[in-house]
Amino acid sequence: MKLLVQLIATLALVCAALPAAAQDKVRLLLDWFVNPDHAALVIAKQRGLFTKHGLDVEMIAPADPNAPPKLVAAGQADYAVSYQPTLQMLAAEGLPLVRVGVLVAQPLNSLVALEDSPIKTIADFKGRKIGYSVSGFEEAVLGAMLESAGLLLKDVTLVNVNFALTTALMSKQVDGVIGAFRNFELNDLEINKTKGRLWLVEKHGVPMYDELILLAKRETVDIARTKKLLAAIAEATTWLKANPAEGWAIFSKYGKELDNELNKLAWKDTLPLLADDPAALDRARYEAFAGFLAKRGLIKQAAPLDSYLRDIR
Repeated sequence: MKLLVQLIATLALVCAALPAAAQDKVRLLLDWFVNPDHAALVIAKQRGLFTKHGLDVEMIAPADPNAPPKLVAAGQADYAVSYQPTLQMLAAEGLPLVRVGVLVAQPLNSLVALEDSPIKTIADFKGRKIGYSVSGFEEAVLGAMLESAGLLLKDVTLVNVNFALTTALMSKQVDGVIGAFRNFELNDLEINKTKGRLWLVEKHGVPMYDELILLAKRETVDIARTKKLLAAIAEATTWLKANPAEGWAIFSKYGKELDNELNKLAWKDTLPLLADDPAALDRARYEAFAGFLAKRGLIKQAAPLDSYLRDIR
């Protein structure tokens, strides 16, 4: 018995002396500053789920939100949070990017007007001003939505309001805005004691698409590492949906700028929208949306699906 105790003690000392398993370092570029859309990523990091799966993930907010996919394509980061339409347009240009996962598997984009305005239907926008932030894609989405109500883009006046969507609405600079995220802009209006009326893009002429996705470089994507990344995100998402209040407490302490009323309101609207399975892939959705982009003149020819979609199973 004494010998057994000595042997156990020796083994314990040996194990304690062994170096911890090396963590696979990962650079992940966000699409924008940290916000509730990134809830699963922040929780995976703060609750040690990335570490549990053998990853040391560095999340970086970009100075230029247009840069992350191009930086990944150039090999300067491992992954980037981006958008399905962006990926498909960049793939059509020949950038070597692949979609390896999803964070929000539905559009967040919407068309919004003030609830107390004369605009009750999309058809009521005829002769009105509509603000936008990003030329090209938002104009194409708006065009499809207007056509669903018998209007054309020429029936409205487009006003570039940069990203001051709610400010432009409340100041009556415009009568409506396209590009409003349904989990943010309506809450921003509410904070300012104003209510908005919204129309969902996927209900008015725009095919369903993934809002937030994860991209990697096509030639160097590490499948084993990506499986670990997605497993950690899936675990974080499951925990978040079961523990929204505790999740908010963790998220709001991740950065001093996060603990504000807008993020708190957006938090409750965002969690139900997070993809339960970050590895899920609907190829038909990508094929249909590529057709939409081509029809709207945003791409000349769609890239082959296999060139930019990777099923991580």
